[in-house]
Amino acid sequence: MAALDDFRSLRADVAVGAPVAPARPAQRRSLQARVVWGSNVVTVGGDAPVRVQSMTNTDTVDAIGTAIQVKELAIAGSEMVRITVNTPEAAAAVPYIREQLDRMGIDVPLIGDFHYNGHRLLSDFPACAEALSKYRINPGNVGKGDKHDRQFAQMVEVAARHAKPVRIGVNWGSLDQELLTALMDENAKRSEPEEPQQIMYQAILMSALGSARRAEEIGLAREQIILSCKMSGVQDLISVYRALAARSDYALHLGLTEAGMGTKGTVASTAALAVLLQEGIGDTIRVSLTPQPGEARTQEVTVAL
Repeated sequence: MAALDDFRSLRADVAVGAPVAPARPAQRRSLQARVVWGSNVVTVGGDAPVRVQSMTNTDTVDAIGTAIQVKELAIAGSEMVRITVNTPEAAAAVPYIREQLDRMGIDVPLIGDFHYNGHRLLSDFPACAEALSKYRINPGNVGKGDKHDRQFAQMVEVAARHAKPVRIGVNWGSLDQELLTALMDENAKRSEPEEPQQIMYQAILMSALGSARRAEEIGLAREQIILSCKMSGVQDLISVYRALAARSDYALHLGLTEAGMGTKGTVASTAALAVLLQEGIGDTIRVSLTPQPGEARTQEVTVAL
């Protein structure tokens, strides 16, 4: 009886306090992009749910092999699939990949991942530009000096002409070195220099937000711009995305770069993305796992879901 009385007393004390608020993800109202193929419209941002995407690890030139893996990823639950478009041969294969998917009844949108020569590939292979539903541009990999601005503009102009959304994807490992060097030199001249980590954060944010502003000036609709700032450290990723979310209303793509394989990659990605998503930050995600020997590529989709 004494134990029961203690329980009743404790229950009364708890009941007197404020009700326990259920935990819910915070709300961040972002702009909404539309990633389209045929009748399949994948909305990203705004009131849309968090979208899951993935990436193939096939040679894009192998149109049949790539189409098969895209199909597997789509069936596993990936709502968009990114493929590497890094050579003229790869660009030429993209329309055939799209054709094979359409024949199989797979209408998942394809995202083209471009580096260094994307401006030429999109211009020289218009069928590739049309077959892709979205482009990913890394500001750190589009040339240096005057070439940087010109080649970035060429890619954005193609996207605007074909009404394709663009993810401006900054990556700490391929950050614009001219921008980073300028910020570091400026910091070194200060009487009280900031920590190098802060300069890196500033460079990443400036690259993403400055590129987005430039894309708008070129003619890309504001709502068709998605931003990402990939980091390999969990705390770094959280810090940068909190700052990015506070400074803009663009839709945001989340992902921990170089997460690793197996349990390590799964835990690291979960630790970073869970915190941000609970804070309402993030409109689309990819879990960048390195497949273990014999492991299916679809594992990254399984973890993301």
